[in-house]
Amino acid sequence: ATWLHHEVMSGLAHRLPDGVPGEYRERAEYELEVIVEKGFPGYFLITADLMTHAREAGIRVGPGRGSAAGSLVAYALRITNLDPIRHGLLFERFLNPERVSMPDIDMDFDDRRRGEMIRYATEKYGSDRIAQVITFGTIKTKAAIKDSARVHFGQPGYSIADRISKALPPPVAAKDIPLSGIVDAKHERYAEAAEVRTLVETDEECKTIFDTARGLEGLIRNAGVHACAVIMSSEPLMNAIPLWRRDDGSIITGWDYPSCEAIGLLKMDFLGLRNLTVIGDAIDNIKANRGEDIDLDRLATDDPETFALLVRGDSLGVFQLDGGAMRDLLRRMRPTGFEDIVAVNALYRPGPMAMNTHNNYADRKNKRQAIEPIHPELEEPLREILAETHGLVVYQEQIMQIAQKVAGYSMGRADVLRRAMGKKKKEVLEKEFEGFRSGMIDNGFSGEAVQALWDTILPFAGYAFNKSHAAGYALVGYWTAYLKANYTAEYMAALLTSVGDNKDKSAIYLSECR
Repeated sequence: ATWLHHEVMSGLAHRLPDGVPGEYRERAEYELEVIVEKGFPGYFLITADLMTHAREAGIRVGPGRGSAAGSLVAYALRITNLDPIRHGLLFERFLNPERVSMPDIDMDFDDRRRGEMIRYATEKYGSDRIAQVITFGTIKTKAAIKDSARVHFGQPGYSIADRISKALPPPVAAKDIPLSGIVDAKHERYAEAAEVRTLVETDEECKTIFDTARGLEGLIRNAGVHACAVIMSSEPLMNAIPLWRRDDGSIITGWDYPSCEAIGLLKMDFLGLRNLTVIGDAIDNIKANRGEDIDLDRLATDDPETFALLVRGDSLGVFQLDGGAMRDLLRRMRPTGFEDIVAVNALYRPGPMAMNTHNNYADRKNKRQAIEPIHPELEEPLREILAETHGLVVYQEQIMQIAQKVAGYSMGRADVLRRAMGKKKKEVLEKEFEGFRSGMIDNGFSGEAVQALWDTILPFAGYAFNKSHAAGYALVGYWTAYLKANYTAEYMAALLTSVGDNKDKSAIYLSECR
């Protein structure tokens, strides 16, 4: 704990060379208190050590993703690269004093060098204490039908299986309807499966295949390696869990990561992010071409060329801002500051778009739509919290700040409320509403104001976005937009290298270059 305290204070002094303001000191002390009380100093020191090694080895790292970007301690230790106070990010969204949960810091590395990071961790902390994680592949709808047909009917079974597969409703988000859902009237996609149901009910062979397939569905077919999770332990893993040595010599846990976490082992995510590879290549190109050194960590987020590029919707090849509909939204929104890039990352998702929040944000920002208060009594109290999003609820953090401001919640309690609202369980919500209501009434608000506010934030809680995550991704988006706007040839060359194995994408980006 003492070591962590020392590292954080010297880190803050390094981050703020003109002197550390009182508010930063207080926030750091508060966060450290929570971290020490929960017994996590070692976790932060190890994560900081991994990040420091990556930077020293010249491996590009992301600015932080997920809720960890809300921690000033993580910023001081250079685990994350966004000042949470400047961007209004909340520590309690990451580590909640009122809830027992492991911290979860995902680390993004240059895609090609992720293996080096795992190797470094293994060499430093001991190969007997670190392992990659197993994942189990299960038998899904189509595979179950195919296997069952092959066993019952041999070669002719293939054409019958094909007939059943073709009758299935189309997959949603790459997932097929489960076999059980086809015959379960309560399943949300039951109605779409009428065709395949008829086939099974009227054709004897199809019925035989279907009945056997139902027994196979969900069984484990094979074991693989999780794409990013790594388990770390303070004692040899052999004493705690079964291990599996694969043919290539790598050691993998015999349990999946939720089971490992359940007995107190630590999971860390080492993610390979292709965009960091592109950024690294672009910076090398700029050095070779123009002799300039670009330090993204010190880059201000106010470059006029970058915003001009976004206003034109010229963001093909920019991280997270690449698609056609996204580029239309940027033209509508005409972003003028970093907070607009954060907002667009949070708004361009199915939930907010279904409620038209993305267009409302763009219209309110450009004075095409008036800002309506949720309720006259709430206009003043919520002004500051909703100002940056033009009176709209966009982030989970805003829901927490609203509960703190008008219902007298502590930040930890507000995070519990946010989770409950997101889960939409009726009895839990009724209990939460009581507390929320009495808190607001004690603060002198009317019953109408309470109801109006609850009805406004409840639908949003399900898909309000974690601002810390949106801000981390917005920064990578800003970096790529900055490079494209100011060093177009070098950036596009790096992008083309990255998609060299994909004919369709290469064609799109080549025509963009022309």
